[in-house]
Amino acid sequence: MVRAGLTAERLVRAGAELADEVGFEQVTVSALARRFDVKVASLYSHLKNSQELKTGIALLALEELADRAADALAGRAGKDALQAFANVYRDYAQEHPGRYEAARFRLDPEAAAASAGGRHAQMTRAILRGYDLTEPDQTHAVRLLGSVFHGYVSLESAGGFSHSAPDSQESWTRILDALDALLRNWPTP
Repeated sequence: MVRAGLTAERLVRAGAELADEVGFEQVTVSALARRFDVKVASLYSHLKNSQELKTGIALLALEELADRAADALAGRAGKDALQAFANVYRDYAQEHPGRYEAARFRLDPEAAAASAGGRHAQMTRAILRGYDLTEPDQTHAVRLLGSVFHGYVSLESAGGFSHSAPDSQESWTRILDALDALLRNWPTP
């Protein structure tokens, strides 16, 4: 018998909350069953396995990030858009560390194609059009921005900047200024 109120969507959302509390790697169907005080078997009518749960959390995180980024970018261009976009990722990682980690989960090609990942790429490329970059430089710049944002956020969330001056926010601002300058003066081969 299916427990009243349990749906795949509710389980994924609860899994996302659990990921923020204990870390994405610790999220399993068993851990979720304990959260709802039900037997693991009762969740298998909604989810196949932990892989499906983690995929659902990843898709949710990508969607939430894309929605926030779209809202932040509305009406912005150039450096203002770059900063807004970067701050969405940093803020999301601070507010939802497990979900942010989930957004980096490797999806199968079908799930990836149906995910909000494409929206992220489109928004990044829209920002870069403001810097007048063409291919292949635009692709190089997309990879650069993703690497810098994710690298900084990952180091910061691990406490890598908490033991020294200057303040992490000051470094973040300087890095975004440097990225803006680089994108405006993109080197040609």
